Amino acid sequence: MRLLGPAEIRILADKLDLRPTKKLGQNFVIDAGTVRRIVRVADLSPDDVVIEVGPGLGSLTLALLPAAAQVVAVEIDPVLATQLPITAAEHEAAGNLTVINADAMKITLDDLAGHVPTALVANLPYNVAVPVVLHLLQTLPSLRKGLIMVQSEVADRLAAGPGSKVYGIPSVKAAWYADVRRAGPVGRTVFWPIPNVDSGLVSLTRRDPPPTTASREEVFEVVDAAFAQRRKTLRAALSSWAGTPADAETTLRAAGVDPSERGEQLDVHAFARIAEHRP
Repeated sequence: MRLLGPAEIRILADKLDLRPTKKLGQNFVIDAGTVRRIVRVADLSPDDVVIEVGPGLGSLTLALLPAAAQVVAVEIDPVLATQLPITAAEHEAAGNLTVINADAMKITLDDLAGHVPTALVANLPYNVAVPVVLHLLQTLPSLRKGLIMVQSEVADRLAAGPGSKVYGIPSVKAAWYADVRRAGPVGRTVFWPIPNVDSGLVSLTRRDPPPTTASREEVFEVVDAAFAQRRKTLRAALSSWAGTPADAETTLRAAGVDPSERGEQLDVHAFARIAEHRP
């Protein structure tokens, strides 16, 4: 299939009087090789239903359509949402495309026109990448895998393991839902406008959450408390959450966690155990 190149993207942008905005995190991919690479690394099967967030002018969408049974593109910008089916039709690829003009942060399964997505593939706006990923993993349990392009720093945070300097709340919460790994770097020049940061690919493979009697909300509450003051020991950081420093120490020891450790040293299973033993 013929994909969008730099010239066609600029023609489309002029037609729509489009000026990419930082507010919406709009950096459009103009390199066909990059979108082909994304689709290849995403490892889609012909029966996959892909949800794409922020399709923009359709660079990645056009590459996804031949590789999946259905592509559900969620676009917050009404002008772009209106244009995308037209662009797909012009490239003879509109048969399995559904475009939904909505905020991905508020989307639910009921909003997806009867489609049940199995894969997330997207060039995510930098400013909302983490909350969008966590929202979709929570809201759409049918998602079994994903490949997202995000700011390199965000990719590092999402894929970080315990002990890493960038391990934090996004790392732990993403690990609740999925095995998260870096899947390669992406240079700046494949975008228009060119961002002032590098990007990276992140792969997601759904897995069961830790076996625990605590709810996801209860576990995430511990995570938030532990990293709110990440330089403090868990005994100190969790004192308000548990009630007192002594209660925090008792809870941590009951969970098999050293009270002198810090949140950055614990995996999601340890946080789940702590939540189970809250006084």
